[in-house]
Amino acid sequence: MWVIIGGAGAIGFYMAWSIGSNDVANSMATAVGAKAITFKQAVIIAGVLNIVGAVFVGGRVTGTVRSGIVDVTGIPSNLLLLGFIASLLAAAFWVTLSTWKEMPISTTHSIIGALIGFGLIAGGTSSVMWGKVGSVIASWLLSPIAGCILAFLIFKLIVKTIFAKDEPVKSAKIVGPIVIGFTAFLIVSSLFLKTPLSENYSISEVQGLQIAAAIAVIVVIMALFMFRKIQAKGADDYFTVERIFRKLQIVTSCYVAFAHGANDVANAIGPVAAIIPLATTGVLGDTVEVPMWLLAIGGIGISLGCMTWGRRVMKTVGSRITSLTNTRGFSVDFGAATTVLIASKLGLPISTSHTVVGAVIGVGLARGLEAVDLSVIKKIIVSWILTLPIAAGTCVAIFLCLRAIVG
Repeated sequence: MWVIIGGAGAIGFYMAWSIGSNDVANSMATAVGAKAITFKQAVIIAGVLNIVGAVFVGGRVTGTVRSGIVDVTGIPSNLLLLGFIASLLAAAFWVTLSTWKEMPISTTHSIIGALIGFGLIAGGTSSVMWGKVGSVIASWLLSPIAGCILAFLIFKLIVKTIFAKDEPVKSAKIVGPIVIGFTAFLIVSSLFLKTPLSENYSISEVQGLQIAAAIAVIVVIMALFMFRKIQAKGADDYFTVERIFRKLQIVTSCYVAFAHGANDVANAIGPVAAIIPLATTGVLGDTVEVPMWLLAIGGIGISLGCMTWGRRVMKTVGSRITSLTNTRGFSVDFGAATTVLIASKLGLPISTSHTVVGAVIGVGLARGLEAVDLSVIKKIIVSWILTLPIAAGTCVAIFLCLRAIVG
């Protein structure tokens, strides 16, 4: 029993490492691409905040991946065990290959595609919960659109409220802290609204919102104080504004890392959360408690992936789709993170990769179609289309091999 749990945990950890190596670009590529922080700073920040997001907000999405894709009734427990293990391996292999090719694919597509492949081979078409799969696929389509629109609007808002003003630096010193305060409100409220933290400390939703609002006000005051000494420099006002947003972009990159850990930890830990009760009791119930330690393992795996192999995909997202300044990178981060965090609170395992790439395209389009490298986008979309069928097919092959070995 413990051998099975340990093996599943190790494979889940490998999947989490793969996610970190591919998806670190989602949280930190824009900050590195716009030179707000160095690569070493990026992976440390991303590592820590992925763990925090995974542990405190990741449970809801994990439940969807664990039991919302395949109808397990009628599938023997031994086949379920093999299926979830095969799903993890198949998804992790594809993510690792894509990272090697420097393509920002969807790890969410990978694991759900693998689960669909397992469901089809183990129980036929009736075992796949197509209604839930349909809502997840719809969220995959909507997430890049939402990220694109939000990033586009944020960038246009920055242009209108700062760059179009007679004194852009003075405007940036007011608008910037307000946006950062709103970011702080979103992050803190997500920590206290229907999460293990709020349950452990008996914090109601109203109290959670009050705490978030209080912290947001403190953040605004701190930002106003921090920027008070920055002065306009005449012809260099544009660069002064970018310097302000270089500091602000660090905060929004942290926001993306937190949101990423909250959503994508499910891709590694969801199947493992199903394997534990199967190995211990032989039954997968309707609801299973996702242990905090399991979420932590997923977060740590993502962090190590960030640190060891994250640079490869970061180059594609950070500089190859469109050129990024700090104001553009800020807009990408804010639009993408808000989309992902809302989806996490709703329990939807959306694609962080799709959302961030959509946001990058949105910022590029704000400057005109010629500002976007369509050849790079074409390659990314092709890799997205291939992800689901390849993950499903690989899972079927691994499942059949494991079933033949076990007998």
